[in-house]
Amino acid sequence: MTINHKRFLDLAFEIAKKNLGKTKLNPSVGTIIVKNNTVISTGVTSINGRPHAEFNALNINNNFEGADLYSTLEPCSHYGLTPPCTNIIKKNKIKNVYYAFNDPDKRSYKKVEKILKKNKINTKLINSNNFKNFYTSYYFNQKFKLPFISAKIAISKDYYSINKINKWITNKQSQKITHLLRSKNDCIFSTSKTINIDNALLNCRIDGLNNYKPDLFIIDLDFKLKKNLLINNISSKRKTYLIINNKNKKKINYFKKKGFKFIFTDSLLSKNDFNKLFSKIYKLGYSRILFETGLTFLNSLIKYKLINDLYIFQSIKMLKKNGINNSSPLLLKKIKLKKKINVNLDSDNLYKIEF
Repeated sequence: MTINHKRFLDLAFEIAKKNLGKTKLNPSVGTIIVKNNTVISTGVTSINGRPHAEFNALNINNNFEGADLYSTLEPCSHYGLTPPCTNIIKKNKIKNVYYAFNDPDKRSYKKVEKILKKNKINTKLINSNNFKNFYTSYYFNQKFKLPFISAKIAISKDYYSINKINKWITNKQSQKITHLLRSKNDCIFSTSKTINIDNALLNCRIDGLNNYKPDLFIIDLDFKLKKNLLINNISSKRKTYLIINNKNKKKINYFKKKGFKFIFTDSLLSKNDFNKLFSKIYKLGYSRILFETGLTFLNSLIKYKLINDLYIFQSIKMLKKNGINNSSPLLLKKIKLKKKINVNLDSDNLYKIEF
């Protein structure tokens, strides 16, 4: 009987998608257990990163002896806050372990083969072309100890980011995809200016995701966030931070009573200033940031080369005299809109630019 290893690994990646952006500094891993060419168990890295996927797949009452384990990432082999996944693999007498990527964490990198070989468990690295970029953000985290930065913006066909007549530039399908995109990140960054104008909640308001609210960071150096906003009714399921340099005790006490947390920064005038801030965010346990800001702030991120991925939702409609910008769209216009994402947005288009 021929076993299609890549098919099982692709299935494991589909499972890993479920918690992408919800596992803090740990990667979202998918694991499936196969016996007699049949899937008998599955697991995904838990919300906030623990337990790991292999543990979740094997920690049930089942006979796994002689089974094959497929994992999207090399199983961990070190003691951290939890025991290594190699322990439960050995305990359950797995026969073969197949995985798609080596773990860049130096505590586990390329160590699983040597460890499991002592228990006569075979291991094999199988490249997955279908998901070759799945761990781009995790590899970035491990290399730079900084969060992976994505940003999104909606524009008209003639590159306006503000519609003077209607709040929305793109259609409802694009708005739904925005909510899905938010769910793939563990925090959202915006500015007080953007939130004051839109009275935005910046959460996930589509079926199946409406209980998941990525934590929110609001850049508000001069303390201009209005008091009568929807965002001020903070959910217990979500942390909201104000990034400030104005130590107005009266305002700090007001927002503290509302449940806000604070991060102080001297300025955000250079790339170094931003990286100092992002280093703080990474140390708080956040690995994936989505920026939803106006064009002015987006231009700064592009200028300082701080963005890893940029999502551009573009309407096919021209706004002409009904469109305005608070900043020049020149940097956006220089970006070649080539990589269109194949998703149904009715008449809108979605482009992903990788920097």
